[in-house]
Amino acid sequence: SKMNALLDKHFINGALVPPVKGRYLDVVDPSEESVWGRSAAGTVEDVNAAVASAKNADYTWSKTSGTERAVVLRAIADAVEKNKPELADKEAVNSGKPLQEAAWDIDDVVGCFRHHADLAEALDKKQGKIVDVGMEEFETRLFWESKGVVGIIVPWNYPLLMATWKVAGALAAGCSIVLKPSELTPYTAVDLAVIAHQQAGLPAGVLNVVTGFGPDVGAPLTAHPDVEKIAFTGSTATGSRIMGTCAADIRNVSLELGGKSPIVVFDDVDIDVAVEWLMFGIFWTNGQICSATSRAIIHERIAPRVFARLQEVCAQVKACHPLTPELPDKAYIGPLISAAQYQRVLGYIEGAKREGASVLCGGGRPADAPPKGYYLAPTVITNVEPHMTIWKEEVFGPVLVVKTFSTEEQALALANDSCFGLAASVLSKDEVRAQRMVRGIKAGIAWVNCSQPCFCQAPWGGVKRSGIGRDNGEYGIESFLEVKQVTTYKTKEPWGWYIAPGFTRPAPQQSKL
Repeated sequence: SKMNALLDKHFINGALVPPVKGRYLDVVDPSEESVWGRSAAGTVEDVNAAVASAKNADYTWSKTSGTERAVVLRAIADAVEKNKPELADKEAVNSGKPLQEAAWDIDDVVGCFRHHADLAEALDKKQGKIVDVGMEEFETRLFWESKGVVGIIVPWNYPLLMATWKVAGALAAGCSIVLKPSELTPYTAVDLAVIAHQQAGLPAGVLNVVTGFGPDVGAPLTAHPDVEKIAFTGSTATGSRIMGTCAADIRNVSLELGGKSPIVVFDDVDIDVAVEWLMFGIFWTNGQICSATSRAIIHERIAPRVFARLQEVCAQVKACHPLTPELPDKAYIGPLISAAQYQRVLGYIEGAKREGASVLCGGGRPADAPPKGYYLAPTVITNVEPHMTIWKEEVFGPVLVVKTFSTEEQALALANDSCFGLAASVLSKDEVRAQRMVRGIKAGIAWVNCSQPCFCQAPWGGVKRSGIGRDNGEYGIESFLEVKQVTTYKTKEPWGWYIAPGFTRPAPQQSKL
């Protein structure tokens, strides 16, 4: 299958094209620490060509009905499903996540395109919705129109899924797109464009992909005057730069940024159940999740038992090559994405020790790790205080920090003690208390008695420095639409502001001369 190839070109105006300047970058396999393939290193010239192509396609694509777009979205879903084995393999090797997790991602991609097809059809039914303005002389209707050309910039932790959350919403809304994947994981974004145009009938120019580095591709895309909106998932620092660039000429942004999400564990939980969610919330995807519940706030009465169980279970998580076949009773952790990220995470752990925190388990390379690969053992850090860097900053690796509490008020204050507000989890058998807690925590996403479930039907995004706007669900498609009110004067009665009603001019008098 063609999907096995690692494509080293951009996808612009319905075709694979080499980079204008002929520059390429190396893409590394994090489990082998070696070059896996090469990728086009785009420049402003490639971005300009892609934006021109999207702008040209927008004239026709933006005028299609939601029902017409739904046909294409469902065809994309079917084609991705057909190519699932190759896409999942590629995603696992490139991002370092275990294959079964990459396979879930591809299933989610398929589901997301299908759900957005339904949303596109629902949009047709909503068009022309009447608003009661309280005056029968006027009829006011609402229409939802596409924002036009959008730039989408996505990270490396869920390369195809994070792209899909935005691409599916933008396509459903009738937008044309220039997509920039992370330079660390460029391949499946190019594959998606190839699949959409060659196997699903998406018109040329509607989805363009330009690969390369942030400063060379992301920056000119963000600054391009013909790009009406930038939708970005990534770091808070980059999100701030994007917002600054778009501020100059008032262009729209949606930002899904970092997190340091709390997981509050009350003393009425079943210890094994709590430890399962504590671990899934931070060690899934090798800990590289924006919504990871990386700050555990545990009731002091059960903390010793939770710590003992965490130590025991963390030791059983096996460091494995991403393509290791799934075993029913084995949990795997893959390598971190890159040498730089590996060093960064180790640096945070060393910093925590210097500040006086203790490493309960992990903290370095797992004893059973393969000889090569950026593997880090599941790490739990205790004796953490709120002034410490490890409590405040997003580590983006398999590192859980723990603080204990005694009262609900304390737990709530600790949960909200962050500049971020992406997600939060509360584990308790007391449903009323759990609901009270999640309503009190400042976050865009909250989970009760679980951590990390994510559905394309529900809005995803954060508050505070975790970003602006939402992906997914009807809120996600709204992000790519502009609502227009059309008000019509429906009566024959004169308005009568300057000319009184019923007033007619006298006939001109005959001159007496």
